[in-house]
Amino acid sequence: MTHEQAAYLELLARGAATEAYDRPVLLARASGAGPEELAELEQAKQLALRVRAELEGRRRREAELSALFETAHDLAGLRDLDDVLRAIVQRARSLLGTEVAYLSLNDPVRGDTYMRVTEGSVSARFQQVRLGMGEGLGGLVAQTARPYVTEDYFQDARFQHTEAIDSAVGDEGLVAILGVPLTLGSQVIGVLFAADRRARVFEREQVALLGSFAAHAAVAIDTANLLAETRSALAELERANDIIREHSGVIERASEVHDRLTELVLRGGGVHDVAAAVSEVLGGTVDFVEEPPGPARIAEGHAARDGDDWIASVSAGGETFGALVLRDRPGLDPVDLRTLERAALVTSLLLLARRSAGEAEQRVRGELLDDLLDAPDRDRRLLRERAARLRADTDAPHVVLAARIDRAGADTESDGGGRESADRQRLRSAASHLAATRHGLASARDGGTVLLLPLGPGETAAELARQTAKHLGGALHEPVSVGASAPVPAPLAHPDKVAPAYEEARRCLEALRLLHRQGEGAAAEDLGFLGLLLADTRDIEGFVERTIGQVVDYDRRRGTDLVRTMDAYFASGMSPARTKDDLHVHVNTVAQRVERIGRLLGPDWQSPARALEIQLALRLHALSAAVIR
Repeated sequence: MTHEQAAYLELLARGAATEAYDRPVLLARASGAGPEELAELEQAKQLALRVRAELEGRRRREAELSALFETAHDLAGLRDLDDVLRAIVQRARSLLGTEVAYLSLNDPVRGDTYMRVTEGSVSARFQQVRLGMGEGLGGLVAQTARPYVTEDYFQDARFQHTEAIDSAVGDEGLVAILGVPLTLGSQVIGVLFAADRRARVFEREQVALLGSFAAHAAVAIDTANLLAETRSALAELERANDIIREHSGVIERASEVHDRLTELVLRGGGVHDVAAAVSEVLGGTVDFVEEPPGPARIAEGHAARDGDDWIASVSAGGETFGALVLRDRPGLDPVDLRTLERAALVTSLLLLARRSAGEAEQRVRGELLDDLLDAPDRDRRLLRERAARLRADTDAPHVVLAARIDRAGADTESDGGGRESADRQRLRSAASHLAATRHGLASARDGGTVLLLPLGPGETAAELARQTAKHLGGALHEPVSVGASAPVPAPLAHPDKVAPAYEEARRCLEALRLLHRQGEGAAAEDLGFLGLLLADTRDIEGFVERTIGQVVDYDRRRGTDLVRTMDAYFASGMSPARTKDDLHVHVNTVAQRVERIGRLLGPDWQSPARALEIQLALRLHALSAAVIR
């Protein structure tokens, strides 16, 4: 091997440029080498250039394969479809060193292919172009599933040129275009392009490289689509699971309400217990109201919306007892709505049961009181047993009360029998409820109601009568007059005293009507001398004490003579001048004593009604004093 031939090995070893391979031939020619030597050098030069080209090709293919593997690895790590598509066109542009790269996807519904992602594009029209199957280079690749390449698109007659496609390609300024199919099995899902804005020859190796990259890209697209579908399916499953959980929660709440309502019914719970249970389960506020708001009429067993509230009618047999009102829950699903309606049904059943029990207890209480009034000679042991079952404390002092609805200026007879019967029923129901509350008895009698109620500690018959009139009047929204008897000690020990006490209560009730005091309650002690006449006990000392007791006590404590002054004052026609002559005192003394009496008895003590009672009390006081002496 000559020195010049060895020079070519050195050039290959250091990867010299192509021009450097002419230097050994030129140097040999300059040094006068013969034709044979020059021919050998030229042959060595060509051989070295072929070896250099082969080495360069292998290095390029090695770099391309390395880039292809890196790209496939990067694509495999992407999960979002948009990220995958952008990475594909970016790597394609980088691998082939083109100015533009883009990707279109097939639309099986419309039967064409549309631009999906571009890299290096500047034309809006190009980025939105759609190609029919077989139209243009891309449409032909999508239709045939084969790669196509052109050095100059507009001069290439192999493709079906259309005005829309040519205008878009012209706007972008593309000349050389390479397109390869994106295939999954035998199905073409799109086309991957690499393009330049100048004429260019795409070598076979570049076409194969872009095809290999397209194969990896199609798998990555399919993986991203599968992942997207999986995520979508998972999201659907999560939504379905949420719905199932929600429905399960609703069913559990409905089951809980059913169990709690059943328990309430079995243990005798009330309407407000039902409302509280439903409030807790539905997460709102449920109240029972006797006057339903909102819609004028709601079908039995149903609920209706009223603004942000829900109203469920509590009714049975065409009769409305009230409504359950659910507040703070404008959105109510069908199961919760049915829960509210079921609670309304249970409430109506509880009210019917309570009414039935109340009516039965009313009858029993009425029958016991009727027996005390009409048959006091019955077996007292049986009477006590019946009273014990009703939890009536008949060993304590009781008062018999006669009650009646009194409308000022109204004639009960003129109102018609229907009105009178309804009034009696309402009064009886209210009186029975009061009797049950106070552990007493009540019954309808003589067009009104009679009650036998125990006296509380320190309570008087007059106070009980006033309380009863106020309670019954408030319950009925009508004036109710109540007359009371004197206390009856232990009615079951003295059943024969109940009927006379009732007659006394009736006389007091009639006195209230004659005195135009409708809607009040009173006992004989409230009616002055009239009460003294009406009462069976004739409590003279009590009458005197109530009427002039304060003056008598004042005389006893102070040693004054106010009682005799009152007697002389009335005897003289309430004349101070004549009174002072009768008492032999100065008129100013009479005036001072009259003023003192007024402070003790009240400013109206000289009114005709009070004066009559005071004079009667003075006479009875004088008689009792004479009897004592």
